[in-house]
Amino acid sequence: MAIQFNFLSSMLILVLLSISSVEGSGGGGGGVIDVVAKFGAKADEKTDLSKPLLDAWKEACASTSPSKIVIPKGIYFLSTATLDGPCKAPIELQVQGTVKAPADPGAFKEPKWIAFNRIENFKLSGGGVFDGQGTTAYKREGCKDGIHIGRSDGVNVLNSEIKTGDDCVSIGDGSKNLVINGVTCGPGHGISIGSLGLFKNEEPVDGVTVKNCTMTNTSNGVRIKTWPGAEPGTCSNIHFEDITVTNVSSPIIIDQKYCPWNKCKINEESKVKLSNISFKNIHSTSARPEAIKIICSATLPCENVELADIEITHSGPTGPAVSQCLNVKPKVSGKQNPAVCFAPIPAKPTPTA
Repeated sequence: MAIQFNFLSSMLILVLLSISSVEGSGGGGGGVIDVVAKFGAKADEKTDLSKPLLDAWKEACASTSPSKIVIPKGIYFLSTATLDGPCKAPIELQVQGTVKAPADPGAFKEPKWIAFNRIENFKLSGGGVFDGQGTTAYKREGCKDGIHIGRSDGVNVLNSEIKTGDDCVSIGDGSKNLVINGVTCGPGHGISIGSLGLFKNEEPVDGVTVKNCTMTNTSNGVRIKTWPGAEPGTCSNIHFEDITVTNVSSPIIIDQKYCPWNKCKINEESKVKLSNISFKNIHSTSARPEAIKIICSATLPCENVELADIEITHSGPTGPAVSQCLNVKPKVSGKQNPAVCFAPIPAKPTPTA
C-alpha cells in the first residue's frame, strides 16, 4: 500500500546521507518491534510518540540482525524525531497508523519534523499517513517540502502520496542513484532537483530516475532548478519517464535562472553544469501556455538533453501550449506537442516558485 505524506506546506522530512530505501514492500528476516506492545506508545492523539519511537530505534539500530519497527493502526501524536545511524543491520519502519505533527509550528526549534541520518539499508513502508498539520504552518519559513533528499546514495521513494506547499520531493546536492517511482503529488510544486548552486562546496547530483508519477493541480511538474551566479556544481544522468500531469502551470522545466524573491544576481549565468537529461513519455494538460521551458546557462549550456513522446495541451484565450528553449539543442524523438523550442524566450523569463 502507498504511504501518505499530508504536509500541506508544513513539516519537512529530511532523508540524509546513506539511506537505501524509502517506502517499499516486504522486508524481513529480523525481529519485529511494536512501539505499542513493547514501549507503551498510545494512539490517543496526545501522548508523545517520540520516546517510544526513539527507544525502538535504539534497539533496532544496535541489533546485528534485520529489524522491523511497527507503528500499528491508530492516530499518534509525534512532537519530533531524529533517527540516527549508523546502524548494525537493515531496519524497516512500518507505519500502519497516522502520525500527526504538533498543531503549533512554534513547537519546532528546527525546520524539520522527522529526520533520518547516516543510515544504510533503511526502508519506510506500511500504507500509513504522516500528517504535518499543514494549515497551521503556512507562516513558518522554510518548512514546506514533503520529502527532501540530500547527500544520499541509493534512496528509493516508492508508491507514496504527498500533499504539500512546496516540492513534493526535492533532491539536493550530493544525491546519487535515486529512484522516485509511483509517487502521486498534489497540491505542491511537483518533483524538483535543486535548487543547486547556492552554497559553497555542493556535491554533484548524479543518477536520478523519476518514473510512473502523477501530478495534479501543482505549480510545476518535473523540474531542475539552479541559481544564477553563485557557486559551481554538476547535475547529470537525470531521467523523467512515464509522467502524467494534470492542470499544472509548468509541466517540464529546466530553470538555470531560478531566482525566487529576487535574492540573486539574475544577470549572471549559472555555474552548475547540466548533462545527460531526458524527458520521456510525458502527458499533461498545462494551466499556462508555456508548457516546456528549458532555460540553460550561456556559459555552461546544457548537454545531451532528450525529449521523447511528449504530449502537452493547453486551451485558453492565450493560445495553445508552447515550448521555450535557451542555450540548449535537445535531441527529439517520437511525438512532440508542442513543437520543441518553437516559441521565443521573453527578455525576462517568468520566475518559478
